[in-house]
Amino acid sequence: MSDVEVDGKSGNGEAPIRAGEMKLEALVLPVSDVDRAKDFYERLAWRLDADVADGENFRLIQMTPPGSACSIHFGKGLTAAEPGSFADMHLAVSDLEATREDLTAKGVEVSEVFHCATGFGCRYRDLGSLLPGSGLEKRESGRDPEGQSYSSFAAFSDPDGNTWLLQEITERLPGR
Repeated sequence: MSDVEVDGKSGNGEAPIRAGEMKLEALVLPVSDVDRAKDFYERLAWRLDADVADGENFRLIQMTPPGSACSIHFGKGLTAAEPGSFADMHLAVSDLEATREDLTAKGVEVSEVFHCATGFGCRYRDLGSLLPGSGLEKRESGRDPEGQSYSSFAAFSDPDGNTWLLQEITERLPGR
């Protein structure tokens, strides 16, 4: 428990992390050009939380998508992963078309809306088949014909090729 707690909240107003809980805080994203990546995510209107350098071999940028509790870290001296090697990172959105239009207006190349032809189960079992250029048949153009939550997608990449999936969620699964 936090030692700075008022009415069950920590100093920043959030409930403390309790024993046994784990909250996904940040993903470390591999990029080749830190400033180019920073410019790209700023263009998306992601909040800049930190830009910290320590000498020539270390720099950490933390940015957070609007409305997200999870951030991304990228920079210099953070990861051995190859730039552009991250794929399938999901960004939940409530209105896929509006989000697509917003990103396109900001100069981001976003795929057309697509869905999984074989239904709900393939989205996680065969997610690679949903990505642009995968060449697999399970991805079909357009929204999910039944309008199911979790079933319609669009994709975009950052300048290094790390790919993001916009996933429309209009109704959460039970327990969420």
